[in-house]
Amino acid sequence: MTRLVAIHPDNPQPRLLVQAAEFVREGALVALPTDSCYALGCRLGDKEALDRIRSIRQMDERHHLTLMVRDLSQIATYARVDNTQYRLLKAATPGSYVFILEGSKELPRRVLHPKRKTIGLRIPDHPVALALLEELGEPLLTCTLQLPGDEAPLTEGWEIQDQLDGQVDWILDAGYCGTEPTTVIDLTGSAPQLVRAGRGPLTPFALE
Repeated sequence: MTRLVAIHPDNPQPRLLVQAAEFVREGALVALPTDSCYALGCRLGDKEALDRIRSIRQMDERHHLTLMVRDLSQIATYARVDNTQYRLLKAATPGSYVFILEGSKELPRRVLHPKRKTIGLRIPDHPVALALLEELGEPLLTCTLQLPGDEAPLTEGWEIQDQLDGQVDWILDAGYCGTEPTTVIDLTGSAPQLVRAGRGPLTPFALE
């Protein structure tokens, strides 16, 4: 049975964040709001929860997952970042971007792209997502909550519960969250490459 929890979008209730973080540590799969749209999230090292995400999204191991972190200080732990990449990240975060970067040895192989050994990294600009990451004290492994065959992500808590009741454990319902996904930028080459245009502006990367 999926638990739908109404959480304030700007001032999330601390007791709900404590409960949600505790459930994530115990293996829960959560739907959470971000500054682009709702996402599915679980603990980085939780293989069972990761398998549930892949089952819901019907995606294979070649689909880039996104590691959601609370600030830039965590990125160096999970990705290899040079000075140029860091300056770009600093200029554009937090925000509606996912950056494809080379994963570090701290990441389980199963969460990396099997050939490129890369992963998406993201610092969201949403009070609920940031507060949950702060309470959890570690990153969340995430992906956009867009179901196979749908043209847009799910965007209301009740809609998520209606579609995924019993498949996710917690829904942090902060109200309407938008349907435009993140902008995805590949930073593994000599210059930033646009993978997907989304909510994040392209100006900081001279890609317009």
